Amino acid sequence: MPTSALSAAVTEQRSSLATTRILRLALGTALSLWISQAIGWSISYIAPVLTMLLLAMPLSQPKPKFFVVVVLALTVSVYGAFLFLPLLLHQELVGLLLLSLALFHAFYFSAKGGSPVVATLITIALALTVAVGTVSVDALLGVASGLVMGAIAGALVALISHWIVPDKPQAQPADATDSGNPDAPGTVDLAAARRNAMRSLAVVFPIIFWFLLSGASATNMAVMIKVSAMGQEVSQKSTREAAKSLIISTLAGGLAAVIAWQFLSVWPSLTLYVLLIALAGLIFGRRIFSGKGLHPEAATWSYAFLTMIVVLAPAALDSNFGNTAGAQFYDRLLMFLGATLYGVTAVYVFDAFWPRSVTK
Repeated sequence: MPTSALSAAVTEQRSSLATTRILRLALGTALSLWISQAIGWSISYIAPVLTMLLLAMPLSQPKPKFFVVVVLALTVSVYGAFLFLPLLLHQELVGLLLLSLALFHAFYFSAKGGSPVVATLITIALALTVAVGTVSVDALLGVASGLVMGAIAGALVALISHWIVPDKPQAQPADATDSGNPDAPGTVDLAAARRNAMRSLAVVFPIIFWFLLSGASATNMAVMIKVSAMGQEVSQKSTREAAKSLIISTLAGGLAAVIAWQFLSVWPSLTLYVLLIALAGLIFGRRIFSGKGLHPEAATWSYAFLTMIVVLAPAALDSNFGNTAGAQFYDRLLMFLGATLYGVTAVYVFDAFWPRSVTK
């Protein structure tokens, strides 16, 4: 009987911890969205994306230093990417090689056991900066400042969310096996990490290269954010799991965005918009957190939530819910689906030529 009571108490504590984190995810992401939309700087939807990624981590009482590091990583990546622009414009091959090397090391960092959130933000910063910078310097400056402002606002709201909705004092940090990152830096297989980084590069780089050749990079930044996140999504999964994750995250996030768009078309209101994002946070959060750590499919549903935000946000920023905005919304959604299908194909082709077993 005492053993049974103890087991029930532990289960209740874990359930309470997961509930707290779900509420914090929904509240923080919605608050970040409200602040970003109310102020309305360039690509302000970066703020709720960053807040969501940070709050989707099973952290107990993180120190402010962690959030400062995240902001610095994105800022350095944004302005460091300026160095690639002269080479991409005048020595294309050298510029592309250096860009691919930088992206590879971003993926390699997370594959070795580094924070996937930091790696995702570095990839997003590199992709947006070089793609937009090769088209327009003025647009580049706006994107760079928007990314940095979004990082500061998103990280600040995430920190405040931890203060407003803290984990209970008796809650311990999640175990490594619960956090979704079981490979500690000291035990990780470096050969496998290199392979996973190359696989992520094979998914992301060709699409970024296509955007470099396209003159519409500035209008498709949401797609590049999704593509950048795809690299982390497939990093350490098997072929089937990676394909399944890409498809489910895109379809689930896209469906949520379509439903939210229909409600906003009837009542275009910032209040409703924020409430819909909060509701999505509660729904997706149930598949992100479990017990003291993460749900086994947490990455899939975190990227589904990200997909919803980046599909919906650019359309909502237009503040025009007529036929033109609706057409742009569905065009963007189709581009997401196309990028996902390419990602699935790239994973299968890469694994066919470089099987996981050769790294063991």
